[in-house]
Amino acid sequence: MSDTVRQELFVHIRWMIRRDMPEVTAIESASFEFPWSEDDFVRCLRQRNCIGMVAESEERIVGFMIYELHRSRLHVLNFAVNPACRRRGVGGKMIQKLTGKLTTERRDRILLEVRETNLSAQLFFRDLGFRAISVLRDFYDDTVEDAYLMQYRHVDPAAAEASQRIRRLAG
Repeated sequence: MSDTVRQELFVHIRWMIRRDMPEVTAIESASFEFPWSEDDFVRCLRQRNCIGMVAESEERIVGFMIYELHRSRLHVLNFAVNPACRRRGVGGKMIQKLTGKLTTERRDRILLEVRETNLSAQLFFRDLGFRAISVLRDFYDDTVEDAYLMQYRHVDPAAAEASQRIRRLAG
């Protein structure tokens, strides 16, 4: 592993469109042992509550995310960054965009599953404020591997500040 600092990439995050599929599926194949096919992406995105976003840098797709809208939560189904662009802020910016959609009144949390063997993803999401809330036994169709269900909860800044004040006063 190199000691050089990797420069953060400037990215534009936008909705995924059909024309993005070749680059998205290339990132998917480079990222996962059991990748989604283009048909898997299209089938998912045709559902009313399923949304795709991409991170673009210099007119190239460098990351993507597929998530579902539910009444009180967002559920990330698929998420990857081009291996050559990892550790350059792309994934963090995409998650930041997603957490910006949360409110205390409506959707207040994000859920996602991470393979038990994918330590780098577990640490990435933990560093962004996600917490493992349960283990999903034999979760995947392609292996007998378990998954961690991870959750990010939106906290109203005013409520968090009031809670801290109360804890300080309580001693």
